[in-house]
Amino acid sequence: MDRPRRTNTAPETDDRNKEAYRMHLTARQRLVMTFTFFSMFFGAGNLIFPPFVGAQAGFAIMPAGVGFIVSAVGLPILGVIAVTFAGGFDALASRVSPGFSLFLGLAIILTIGPCFAIPRTATTSFEMMVAPFTPDSSTWAAQLVYSAVFFALAFVFAQHPERLSKVLGRFMGPLLLTLIAILFVACLVHGGTAPHPSGDYATNQLARGFLDGYQTMDLLAALYFGIVISANIRAQQVDDENEVRRETAFAGIGTGVLLVIIYGALSYVGVVSGGITAIDSSTDTGATVLTNLTSSVFGASGTAFLGVVFVIACLNVCTGLICTCATYFHTRFRTIAGRDVSYRAWQVIFTVFSFIVSNAGLSAIIKVSVPVLSALYPLAIVLVLLALTHHVFGAHFPRVYPWTILLAAVPSVATCIASLAVVFGGSLPWLDSLLLLLPLQEQQLGWLVPALVGAVVGIVDSLLRPPTDARPTRP
Repeated sequence: MDRPRRTNTAPETDDRNKEAYRMHLTARQRLVMTFTFFSMFFGAGNLIFPPFVGAQAGFAIMPAGVGFIVSAVGLPILGVIAVTFAGGFDALASRVSPGFSLFLGLAIILTIGPCFAIPRTATTSFEMMVAPFTPDSSTWAAQLVYSAVFFALAFVFAQHPERLSKVLGRFMGPLLLTLIAILFVACLVHGGTAPHPSGDYATNQLARGFLDGYQTMDLLAALYFGIVISANIRAQQVDDENEVRRETAFAGIGTGVLLVIIYGALSYVGVVSGGITAIDSSTDTGATVLTNLTSSVFGASGTAFLGVVFVIACLNVCTGLICTCATYFHTRFRTIAGRDVSYRAWQVIFTVFSFIVSNAGLSAIIKVSVPVLSALYPLAIVLVLLALTHHVFGAHFPRVYPWTILLAAVPSVATCIASLAVVFGGSLPWLDSLLLLLPLQEQQLGWLVPALVGAVVGIVDSLLRPPTDARPTRP
């Protein structure tokens, strides 16, 4: 293993409290950190959303792609840096309140776990591997059987996740990147005419792309990844906190560059696929976009190969998520109603629950997840921005945190409720009318102005009511 370079940054002194030397990672170690960071973010789910954006945006892919990349790449990288600077997710969210930290932590774990992300691993791999070869009349039965086998295997592998990671983790990343490169080159050779923008991308492509970037759920995951990355850097004998933050930023920038390149390639794949076969945005998904392309360019064998890759990748991700969620709940809730709940019991609960949800189908899971993410993402964005500007605002005006979060949460949660009503076939016209009074609400950004108002109110409140606790806020 490469040893970190030691650079003399100060003359030797007798003061034992001063660091005479500062540790840096070597170029090779930085590259390893970058690919570790990248592998934490990029899963099979990240393969299906950029092509879906490209297929709908058509020749308007540039503004749509920019919006998608800002929320799917820029925000998660900033989130990791923000959490690193704050000393972890709990430390950051507790600046609002301990109760908010617990609430948002639970909401994030359930979202990236059994409610959406874990079921999506089964439905995505089914759509890629089985659905193209299954008659429409028996799709539901095939999905039931497939998901039962998929989650049974995931539960077994979750008992020894390190074995699966050692076997699959080493080649799944390179295999997925190779697959993307093959698809991109095939699209360059095939060419075609970009379709007209359709579906949600008929207008306001920039804003729509930004909102669809939520579907990667990477910002929510990033709030937990930051502390993991910084711990990996410290394990390389980098002890100075400023250097840990600096190396984390290097890894984040490298990961961001990789993601931008890959999302750009996949968006172009989606544009070409949309030109070959038109899609229905209300029923089709990114998996449909990819299978349309592979069946047209490579035939049935190409679609089958793509499906196998997705199954393996999704199984790996599912195993890791089951372990992550079970660990979190076992740590937080060791007893319920006076009875002990074991780690294995939490694994069973999440596996069975995810199996049930997965049979709703990929399209239905995505439709329900959109309103939920529209409530959680604004809170995560506000929290990250407050953390990045902590020395300017939060450190001097601590009530900026609760006020900004509160006023951003009201329209975000209200928008979530109104959208869920539509998803389930109802409507709340009175709530829709109230929300339309907010600036930018038509672009689903109605929380932005209230959040700015909350920051101002927080500053004023901090000046009028200085905190009784004189201890300084952690930087």
